[in-house]
Amino acid sequence: MKKQLLTLLSLWSLTIGSVFEVQGQDVQDSTMYLIETTDGNEFMGYILGRDEVKITFYSEKFGSIDIPISLVNNIEKIDPDKLTEKGYMFENPQATRYFFAPNGYGLRKGEAYYQNLWIMYNQFSFGVTDNFSLGVGTVPVFLFGVQALPIWITPKFSIPIVENKVNLGIGVFAGKVISLEELSEALGIFYGTATFGSRDTNLSIGLGYGFAGENLSKTPIINVSGMVRTSTKTYFLTENYLLGGENTTIVLSMGGRSIIKRISLDYGGFIPLSEDMSRFLILPWLGINVPLGKKVVEIPMK
Repeated sequence: MKKQLLTLLSLWSLTIGSVFEVQGQDVQDSTMYLIETTDGNEFMGYILGRDEVKITFYSEKFGSIDIPISLVNNIEKIDPDKLTEKGYMFENPQATRYFFAPNGYGLRKGEAYYQNLWIMYNQFSFGVTDNFSLGVGTVPVFLFGVQALPIWITPKFSIPIVENKVNLGIGVFAGKVISLEELSEALGIFYGTATFGSRDTNLSIGLGYGFAGENLSKTPIINVSGMVRTSTKTYFLTENYLLGGENTTIVLSMGGRSIIKRISLDYGGFIPLSEDMSRFLILPWLGINVPLGKKVVEIPMK
């Protein structure tokens, strides 16, 4: 693998202009691509051409091959800066939040994902624009005979201050409980967060105020979270809260994120600490994030 990556890097760095030759093939585009097919195979290399039914592709491992467009699931441009000796540093599939807390980054226009926590928590999020995203979610408690349904929305604005270095996020988590008898008052939290660092490695400091109906909390919730990329497919995560009030509570957490294909698996533990707690607790965390839709780069006919 190391030898293959070094060869690919050498080919890329020796490119002059927009036309060069690879193993006797005329390549019209010096950009490297990653193509994922519907059966899960991945090909990294160069596009020799395409028509209405196929893409002619060159990879060092397979040589020149034809890939039917009907079998293409994703096409991504390869960032040469993310090619390492250990492999390609794929984009963080869940760069907009930690375990649960959001950060200052937002979904790009057209991006979407499904998040599931402990089977019961379900949320779909969609990038309406590059700076605004919207999520909707529910917990299907009716499966257990409960005649009610909690629902929520999570609108969020993301404001880049310094590209890929400083981002601000402003949003709300607002929900209600629907039942046959009545509709509960709205409750949730307004929040703002500042994120320092890239989508891969960053630190966020956030402030939130809870509300129930027209009543707004007088004491803020302080959040400090971070993520660090530790390899091509793993991250270290931490998400921590300070909840003030009559009984101050601190919630600490740490864990990880592993990328399996395009799906990310989050795992870890939360530790609540307060003066009136009689015993030490570690609450386990398990969740998945699944990107939705195809991410296909437009390739002109050749």
